[in-house]
Amino acid sequence: MTTQTKTQKNPSFVLKAKNDIIYEDRPIPELPSPHDVIVKPRWTGICGSDVHYWVEGRIGHFVVEKPMVLGHESAGIVHSVGDKVTTLKVGDRVAMEPGVPCRRCIRCKEGKYNLCPDMQFAATPPFDGTLARYYALPEDYCYKLPESMSLEEGALIEPTAVAVHITRQAGIKPGDSVVVFGAGPVGLLCCAVAKAYGATKIVTVDINDERLQFALKFAATTSFKSARASAEENAKNMIKGCELGPGADIIIDASGAEPCIQTAIHALRMGGTYVQGGMGKPDINFPIMAMCTKELNVKGSFRYGSGDYQTAVDLVATKRISIKELITNKVKFDDAEEAFRDVKAGKGIKILIEGPEE
Repeated sequence: MTTQTKTQKNPSFVLKAKNDIIYEDRPIPELPSPHDVIVKPRWTGICGSDVHYWVEGRIGHFVVEKPMVLGHESAGIVHSVGDKVTTLKVGDRVAMEPGVPCRRCIRCKEGKYNLCPDMQFAATPPFDGTLARYYALPEDYCYKLPESMSLEEGALIEPTAVAVHITRQAGIKPGDSVVVFGAGPVGLLCCAVAKAYGATKIVTVDINDERLQFALKFAATTSFKSARASAEENAKNMIKGCELGPGADIIIDASGAEPCIQTAIHALRMGGTYVQGGMGKPDINFPIMAMCTKELNVKGSFRYGSGDYQTAVDLVATKRISIKELITNKVKFDDAEEAFRDVKAGKGIKILIEGPEE
């Protein structure tokens, strides 16, 4: 694909329809309010949801009905500020929280703005994403990066905030045993955050040996490779092989795979906690009897809420977790489509796309 992004005012990476991506020159955004800023995204990570929209044209009831700019895992440099902005200035380096709620509904007022029914989330139809030269956000959804943190690391704050929210839903505390199904970016970050929160045993579960080995070097204390067996048998083998005693205190699913979810319920101890972080099929067979008789705490987790983004920045800034190891490739803006193909093919862990050249 040929592009001329240097001569365009606001070059953008646009999904026109299912399997149809183009580069397009979009209008430079104006400040929607005096409390907003315009940021130049410098690095953007590719999320599975971006690829899903590209391949399927939809996720659940979110359907791509008109051209949409992709990307939402970004960090950039403040380009301009509204006249009522007090915490940021031109040139500041920021992590960009890509979802802006209404701030007025009951969910927003009780601090669960991630559940706002009127959320405007980047690269979720019909809202444009961050793979462009310019992007507008409220100042309080931009988090200043410390000098010790690179903009590339800043782009990984978004999936880190997802992991922070999942682990908060789980209520991880010092001494807990935690099992994380799925050793993709979010699963790996859940292991890292769980370790930072004091979990003493962190089991990573996957079917890919290479990813399991990476997880052990990154944050997990032990690993378990799922076998082609019943959920009860896999759970029994995990509990024994990983020395989980009566079962795990907390299990997080970051895979969305039905067998993983089933195994997790059977591998929890009585009164344990299960958090669903991965997206999967709309409907699955679920071991409801085991959930009931063990009196499990079963929770969902969606994106991130109040304080999660700042916590993610703080965890990285204070070196309680390290995230740069997850970056396996970086590409130029004009090579974004090829990077999407690599993510679809399962290459690497996290691929970053550089912002358009000036």
